[in-house]
Amino acid sequence: MRAEIITIGDEILIGQTVDTNSAWMGQLLSTNGISIFRSTSISDTKDEIIAAVDAAMQRSELVLMTGGLGPTKDDITKHTLCEYFETSLKINQEVLEGIEAFFAKRNRPMLDVNVQQAAMPEACTVLPNKHGTASGMWFEKYNSILVSMPGVPYEMKGLMTEEVMPRLREKLNISAIYHRTLMTQGIGESFLAEQIEDWEDKVRAEGFGLAYLPSLSTVKLRLTSPKGVEDAPRIEELFKEIEERLPVHVFGRDDILLEEAVGNLLQNKGLTVGAVESCTGGALSAKFVSIAGSSAYYLGSLVTYTDALKQKMVGVQKETLAEHGAVSEQTVIEMAEGGRKVLETDYAIAISGIAGPDGGSEEKPVGTVWMAIASAYGTQTRCLHLGSNRSRNIQITVQHALNTLRVKVLAEHPE
Repeated sequence: MRAEIITIGDEILIGQTVDTNSAWMGQLLSTNGISIFRSTSISDTKDEIIAAVDAAMQRSELVLMTGGLGPTKDDITKHTLCEYFETSLKINQEVLEGIEAFFAKRNRPMLDVNVQQAAMPEACTVLPNKHGTASGMWFEKYNSILVSMPGVPYEMKGLMTEEVMPRLREKLNISAIYHRTLMTQGIGESFLAEQIEDWEDKVRAEGFGLAYLPSLSTVKLRLTSPKGVEDAPRIEELFKEIEERLPVHVFGRDDILLEEAVGNLLQNKGLTVGAVESCTGGALSAKFVSIAGSSAYYLGSLVTYTDALKQKMVGVQKETLAEHGAVSEQTVIEMAEGGRKVLETDYAIAISGIAGPDGGSEEKPVGTVWMAIASAYGTQTRCLHLGSNRSRNIQITVQHALNTLRVKVLAEHPE
């Protein structure tokens, strides 16, 4: 089935709002055997909406629209669709009652513009919106389906899962496609492809689809079976082959976050961790606490941004700083070992570097980052040589610190 998405709103075109709706809908539809082959963003003007809708309806079997269904005058989607489908608006009593209940529940006054949201095109099938006041609309023309939904993400998601997908499954003969994703960290896309070239040839020969999905310091490997869930055992076998081949880089399945995978590992083994951060300024700590239940294994951190605090808080020697500098292997070793004592944790991660965009030297250019991880089994160090983008350097450093911790814990606590 051919499908496409139309997002409406100047705020998307000028970059004020990021279009996350299209990505989410694409993921949902792909797992249900519906392929998105085009996604278009347009301004909220009548001519643009009509032109985009007419072209989409004639080339696609399913058109999904988001945006322009609010109560204010600049939201013109509903009126424009009435013109295109040659119909008129009429107050829908069921929708009106739902809107009245929505405002009553929140003890808020209902204005005339809110009443007008109950005016629905007579030619559409109304899709109830349990999460807001703008109902979805289902139209059919040229043997195609057009669904118009609000642009608010959680309202759109509610309509898609509660109304749109059940109707599509009932109306159309679609079968679910099965996806699984293997998560890797610390290996580039091209290097990964070289390492698993023979494996890739095998999975493609077996009829599976393979996609490399790179992002910041992470590459996802997505395997797709057109047969559906019946191939789940075989895909798991194939993933285990890569896991055994690249244990340092593979950290989980199906879009699990690295910080979540590390947290699960620490909790399962009854271990604790803390951090002593300098150039990352608490970014690593924020990753730990972003996971619910992290208090079971994360005990706390110290942000020792200055040399004075490195000495005062975790006992870095003045002579070490004078001889080797804050960004050095010797300093992060003392930060990690001192931090482990102060925080009383099984593991302590120390990070010190030159995040940029300036502050570097010929000996230690911008992007030089040292980290150390201390435990009862010893202290492991690592040096990164990154670029000049400050934000990116911090994010990459945090990812490498988490994965280095994961590998060290597995090596020291294999059972």
